[in-house]
Amino acid sequence: MKYTLKNTVTFIPTSQYLQEYSQPEKFIEFCKQCHRYTKSWACPPFSYDPIPLINTYPYTYIIGTQVCFTKEFRDQNQTVEKTKKAGSDVMFEVRALIDQELLRLEKEFAGTRSYYAGSCHLCPEESCTRKDNQPCRFPNLIRPSLEAFGFDIGKTTSQLLGLELKWSTDGSLPEYYILVSGLMSLNKLPDSFQLELP
Repeated sequence: MKYTLKNTVTFIPTSQYLQEYSQPEKFIEFCKQCHRYTKSWACPPFSYDPIPLINTYPYTYIIGTQVCFTKEFRDQNQTVEKTKKAGSDVMFEVRALIDQELLRLEKEFAGTRSYYAGSCHLCPEESCTRKDNQPCRFPNLIRPSLEAFGFDIGKTTSQLLGLELKWSTDGSLPEYYILVSGLMSLNKLPDSFQLELP
């Protein structure tokens, strides 16, 4: 076994989330340093203002998925090269599970809109149609991330989820990674709702 998954879900009114956790002028600058900026339909700049879209949904649910690596898996990945590949492979695998679950929740709860954790995985790297000024291949599946709309994921993680982001500092895998997704809703959802992950 490489890892185990643990979810933490918290609720915040969307108006409060916008007021206290949104800093697009700061975080879009970080987006500009990424090679996906202007080259992915899930990344800024957008052809629309995200704020009216966000304000459509009064309720915001933040979902933190901890990917807790086993000691054996961490011990097997102790070099920078191995760590980078192992981390990337696991994140891609876990994102596929989370994204599928978020879309399932959209179907289960009418009037919801999900936000994926991180960059778009629908097309292979560098093959998004945006660079050719063509429409998205998967308009019904694409979902920007919260950070793509300018939300502070570090602050979201620490203050709303009560979790600490972990990074690789010595070339080895950290104890865990955290993927932060979102679900915005027209209606308050049952307290018991969860992502169904293995």
